[in-house]
Amino acid sequence: MGSEKTKQLNHLAIIMDGNGRWAQARNLPRSEGHRAGADNVLEIVKSCRKFNIKYLTLYAFSTENWKRPAAEVNALMLLLGEFIDKKLKFMQQENIRFNAIGRLSGLPESAGKKLLYAMEQTRNNSGNVLTLALNYGGRPEIADAARKIAMAVKNGTLDVESIDEAAFGRFLYDPELPDPDLVIRTSGELRLSNFLLWQMAYSELYVTDVLWPDFKEKELQSALQAFAGRDRRFGGVNKA
Repeated sequence: MGSEKTKQLNHLAIIMDGNGRWAQARNLPRSEGHRAGADNVLEIVKSCRKFNIKYLTLYAFSTENWKRPAAEVNALMLLLGEFIDKKLKFMQQENIRFNAIGRLSGLPESAGKKLLYAMEQTRNNSGNVLTLALNYGGRPEIADAARKIAMAVKNGTLDVESIDEAAFGRFLYDPELPDPDLVIRTSGELRLSNFLLWQMAYSELYVTDVLWPDFKEKELQSALQAFAGRDRRFGGVNKA
């Protein structure tokens, strides 16, 4: 894969799906699938560094995931804390900025504190940016942005006539996060699952049947090769 093509991809977003099915296929509890999925994150982070992808955003826990059994949700929250404890040193050493988007105040106190601590400790890192979407939903993000805009108009700090797409984007969870160039969904499901609905307007989509714990550098490279062959016109036409 040519490096010139790879450099076109600045932001990769992944809907990490299939942890439960991975565990089920091995007669393991679902929590072990989630643990295997968490272990795989670091491998993909390293691969993104190799392929010069600056931004990696991972859909880790949606606003709808609270509907899952309490034991599974608790295990996921504990796993988040473990992930931060184990990977923070690596992120510091590798100059990676750790980030999170979503309704973070709705997370359990312990997980939320570790999350904010890791973000604070890495906020000055200038290398790759790893963002976890936690307690996240695309519709809630848009609704929260609309609410902030309404308050700004009410307070007189924003004029109604100045509200356009760019102005709206400044009220999203992370206005500095660029729109994803490529969104990958593992496990073969053909839906967006309420992920980055505003930001994905012109993202390229790639779906693979590979379950997330098995999605390694080889699978990522296949996705990047497919992306390199896409004709991205953003609603226009390419010049002959």
